[in-house]
Amino acid sequence: MNLRRDVFQAIADPTRRAILTLVATQAMTAGAIAANFDTARPTVSKHLQILTECELLTQEQSGREIYYHLNPNKMKEIADFIEPFRKMWDARFNKLEAIMKNYKTKK
Repeated sequence: MNLRRDVFQAIADPTRRAILTLVATQAMTAGAIAANFDTARPTVSKHLQILTECELLTQEQSGREIYYHLNPNKMKEIADFIEPFRKMWDARFNKLEAIMKNYKTKK
């Protein structure tokens, strides 16, 4: 049975989030990415596989090397999904701040 990976499960892992941060500014090979972690290279390769399956990373072959790139379109999909929640929480915090300011002025 072939299960499709969920993008939110992929970004829930701190190592995968760190990998996304690493490749956000420049494409990197698996070896260059693995050099930033204290885990075995096969472990990093598994993380790269998951991120690629979720389309958060894309691969580009250059000679014998495979470079991993951040997929900004997929990241935008995540940001677009989260945006209404961010707005809701901003509104709630603003309301709480107003209540607290009002409470201080009444004291």
